Amino acid sequence: MQARMTNPAALLPDATKAINLLYKAAHSAGVPGATLELVHLRASQINGCSPCVDAGARSAKKNGESDERLFAVAAWRDTPYFTDAERAALALAEAATRLADRADAVPDDIWDDAAKHFGEQELAAIVLWIGTTNLFNRINAPTRQPAPQNWG
Repeated sequence: MQARMTNPAALLPDATKAINLLYKAAHSAGVPGATLELVHLRASQINGCSPCVDAGARSAKKNGESDERLFAVAAWRDTPYFTDAERAALALAEAATRLADRADAVPDDIWDDAAKHFGEQELAAIVLWIGTTNLFNRINAPTRQPAPQNWG
């Protein structure tokens, strides 16, 4: 796939600074890094963002994530590999990414389950990270940013 243009965030230095601040804020609230990696990967899978799926899986793997869990993220409900807290975060990521799929975009049961596992600051970080991931996806998909091809 050929990119339609240089990544818009790379063309606008202030955007890159803002995105980096969002990243830092989301990753500094005490949510386990593995949980944020899984949330990023799942939202990116839903949105079909190849560079984010690729980079997300590679980053998770580099940080110790198992192949079994990475391979199973798309089918997380039907596998034994995820904790209850990770499942709650993944459900929240799916609902918040698929806002138009239902009248109540994030139903109380999904929110309440996440709130059982995460405090308010952690929930803020997860929601912020879901939004940031969706931002990445919505920049990359329309401009057809490719996944890297040379990983040798």
